[in-house]
Amino acid sequence: MKDSFGKTAKLLQQKLKEYLRSLNHWFVSTPERALLEAYQAAQRIKNIEIEHFDSKKISSESVKYTENVMSFWQGYLDKNLTIIKIRLTEFQLSRPIISISNSILLENLKVIDEVVEKYTIKNELFNNNELVSTSQPLQINLSKISKQPDSSNINDINATSPKVGLFPSSIARTVNKIKADFTPRAEEEFIRKHRISINRTRTSVRFLITLIVVPLLTQYLSKEFLVTSIVEKVRGDSNTQTFINYDMEKEALHELHNFEQKMRFEYLLNQAPSLSSEVTKEKIKDKAIEIANDFRVKSDSAISNVFADLISLISFSVVIAISKREIVIVKSFIDNIVYGLSDSAKAFLIILFTDIFVGFHSPHGWEIILEKFAEHLGVSASTNIIFLFIATFPVILDTIFKYWIFRYLSRLSPSALATLKEMDE
Repeated sequence: MKDSFGKTAKLLQQKLKEYLRSLNHWFVSTPERALLEAYQAAQRIKNIEIEHFDSKKISSESVKYTENVMSFWQGYLDKNLTIIKIRLTEFQLSRPIISISNSILLENLKVIDEVVEKYTIKNELFNNNELVSTSQPLQINLSKISKQPDSSNINDINATSPKVGLFPSSIARTVNKIKADFTPRAEEEFIRKHRISINRTRTSVRFLITLIVVPLLTQYLSKEFLVTSIVEKVRGDSNTQTFINYDMEKEALHELHNFEQKMRFEYLLNQAPSLSSEVTKEKIKDKAIEIANDFRVKSDSAISNVFADLISLISFSVVIAISKREIVIVKSFIDNIVYGLSDSAKAFLIILFTDIFVGFHSPHGWEIILEKFAEHLGVSASTNIIFLFIATFPVILDTIFKYWIFRYLSRLSPSALATLKEMDE
């Protein structure tokens, strides 16, 4: 009994030492870790300046963007400046306790200073549990740090020391959120974020409507007022081909045959007077001319659809080319909607999408879509081509979708993946 109790006590003592050792590593690496996160936030700001603002300050004065786009970039800027502010505060509080100094830290501080000097940050630093406000950019005294004894490289520390805290990270995030809610600027920050969210939603909805309305309206107007008149002038000669494909000709012959059979059927039922062969031939000839005129109009419409669709595709491409900023906003808007769904809703949408496009009954839908598309363009719907498309494209789509589930969904939302497997079974 004593031996068992002694082993248990020894095991607990060993685990306690390991925990204290890991806690000590975490505490020792606090300044380096805080400075690294501040450096990463500063680097993200520099990347945005280089890519979207011609290496200038993120401001409407640097590059002329719309109000909605500037609201998006301003929100991104404020987010990273807040990270810099918090991490530098953590760095300043922990630096006097632990001696640190190396060239990498100095380089990181220089990069942070370069970014911070461009923007005026109202720093909220907690000093002796009192809120101290300043409107000057954060400054770090590099000379004081460089005089301190050398320590290990920041990358080595982050690689060898586990990030273990005294409390779980979820509790720490909750405490930080409560602190943020009680700050004097909490209401102002909430209103600002709400305004940014509204602008982003409006921009996204407006852009999505534009993507739908502009191509459709361009197709309709170009066909009605430009393309159709040109096609009719080019094909205005009566000697031009009436049917542009075999399916149209077969449909016209079937319609004429039905007309002849209807006349014969009415005569046999004594619902029509007896017609001489000359009168019958004349009626059939008039009907054939009428059918030919109808199909000539259909042929002109199909040819016009080809050119109108090309013009519509060009207009769609132009809208995409001049709306890169709006595309970024729409992507963020859609991500927020998708990631905001519950796991059951995500699994339901995934199953619905796969069953419609790559499911057991999807070949019938693809067949109808391809036939109508061929009819729209005036092309003969080849059964072999349709079956070949159905045998390849849905399979490729299914493979891409399964790879997306395996590669990304399992990492982004494991619970949604588990729910999907349960619903699929």
